[in-house]
Amino acid sequence: MPVDARSDQGSITVFVAVIATALVMVAGMAYDGGQVIATHSEARSVAQKAARAGAQQIDLDTLREAGSIALDPAAAQAAAEAYLNAAGATGTVRVEGATVTVTVTLTAAMRILPVADRSITVTHTATATDATIGAP
Repeated sequence: MPVDARSDQGSITVFVAVIATALVMVAGMAYDGGQVIATHSEARSVAQKAARAGAQQIDLDTLREAGSIALDPAAAQAAAEAYLNAAGATGTVRVEGATVTVTVTLTAAMRILPVADRSITVTHTATATDATIGAP
């Protein structure tokens, strides 16, 4: 029985469609995965910089009167929050003693991958402690 050459018609179209879909998915994983990694890095950086900005706020009155270095909690809170606002990030700031803890939340949109939730939220916490406070 001879093989009919017409029976293979359209098989290359299905192959190309499957391969094209697979390539788009791989490109999506590369691009969207890179965006997620970049957002993690940005959240970490913003949290660390905001915590550092808060930890640099010393109480000048205590320094002038007693000659000792102490963190100004209100100024530390305000400086860290101002940094978050300037960076366009949302987060929380907690000041306890000489420690400023900042938690930052950023969102990375998924542009290529067809996932149900089209964005990923990244949260990172950084703590800065003024080591000179309380040192002799």
